[in-house]
Amino acid sequence: MVALVSTVAYLGLEARAVEVQCQIAPGLPGFTLVGLPDKAVGESRQRVSAALTAMGLALPPKRITINLSPADLPKEGSHYDLPVALALLAAMGVIDAEMLADFVAVGELALDGRVIPSPGVLLAALHAHEGGRGLICPAAQGPEARWASGVPVVAAPDLVSLLNHLRGIQVLPIPQPGTVEAPARSRDMRQVKGQETARRALEIAAAGSHNLLMVGPPGAGKSLLASCLPGILPDLTPAEALEVSMVASVAGTLEGGRISRARPYRAPHHSASIAALTGGGLKVRPGEVSMAHLGVLFLDELPEFQRQALDSLRQPLETGEVTVARANAHLTYPARVQLIAAMNPCRCGHLGDPALACSRAPKCAADYQSKVSGPLLDRIDLHVEVDPVRAVDLALPPAKEGSDEVATRVARARAIQTRRLEGASARTNAELDGDLLEAHATPDDAGRKLLLQAAEAMRLSARGYVRILRVARTIADLAGAEQVGRVHIAEALSYRRRAPVN
Repeated sequence: MVALVSTVAYLGLEARAVEVQCQIAPGLPGFTLVGLPDKAVGESRQRVSAALTAMGLALPPKRITINLSPADLPKEGSHYDLPVALALLAAMGVIDAEMLADFVAVGELALDGRVIPSPGVLLAALHAHEGGRGLICPAAQGPEARWASGVPVVAAPDLVSLLNHLRGIQVLPIPQPGTVEAPARSRDMRQVKGQETARRALEIAAAGSHNLLMVGPPGAGKSLLASCLPGILPDLTPAEALEVSMVASVAGTLEGGRISRARPYRAPHHSASIAALTGGGLKVRPGEVSMAHLGVLFLDELPEFQRQALDSLRQPLETGEVTVARANAHLTYPARVQLIAAMNPCRCGHLGDPALACSRAPKCAADYQSKVSGPLLDRIDLHVEVDPVRAVDLALPPAKEGSDEVATRVARARAIQTRRLEGASARTNAELDGDLLEAHATPDDAGRKLLLQAAEAMRLSARGYVRILRVARTIADLAGAEQVGRVHIAEALSYRRRAPVN
């Protein structure tokens, strides 16, 4: 007899069906697990054996074979423990295999038989929903699984309770969906002293989801401005919140099934590796660029990052997804992020101030800025110079407008984009391309003439030309203008990257 239990394998944000097959046959006692398992899956033999021992069950003195089918699909993670244990119990005759036919099972086992959390339960629940099945998962992740509407969820705290539930001796409580958390309050833009140009650029970036680079001396308020951005961005829609939660589920950071409407804000240290930024590692996990999906990725001290790590962001910024290539698999994670970067103009940070600049200026600035490649800078829509803040500036009264007033204008501009792009693949002006760009961002005659003149004088690349049109469309939306005009093109041009320091 062969007992069958359904589970899943995670390939990026895709859950693939896996069938756990268990056979107990005469022969020398042994416990073999096959089907391209990684080390964590292979170790499930010890965890399952210990859990059954804790229940007072002993493995039969026969040859036990567990096959994870399809055999050519790589299996990673500890969530195979529970389906392996259930298949083994069904093959031993402890439970009826037919009881498990309508369920997908995921979960890690502790040595004492407890069912403990494992990453990816939300994806498994969505997969079960598509197949018209229920889900067996750890009790702590029941609220997470219930976000997949209509899926019968059996959230088990331990193996004994699960077996009693399946046999009708005990009824496990039906978990309730996790809570929806209100966005946390971020820094208010009233705290920013002066910096009118930077404040305006931040508003445009928020309104169109554009990438932004701030260049200025230490203490100018670049990090403060970046931390104000979440407070002026619109909340995630329910569909977007589910997308973000799926990434968090795979990464194992969706605690208690709580879903937040706040846009992600990730600020990795400049020592982050390529795998940390784009994903990968010994056990593949989403990187910072995917954890910031539909939110903000803030890179402070941009030139201090490894150049290869920065260049690895070029493809995600262009396509909105990142592919982690392995010898035996290619995993794709979503990465629609808004890049906000900050840097000093040179290593000492005081270029342009004769009293503080080092003796190597301006050559030190050219060397420092050259650490960031031109193709990456070309993917940043807005470049703004942040003026130094003097001690006397701190005594100025707070700004007249705070985050609430700016957020209202941003929400109004985003609403215009939502109506305009309804049914299209693009969500914001930063994603306009091809026919959408031509249909919605074509400037009037005066604006087109100015843009062509600037493109020649500034030697704009095709990508730079397109990004100016996108920014100009956002500026027009903030102004409530139907068509992009000369004034919108002129302001968009003012935010393009200046020529490098000689």
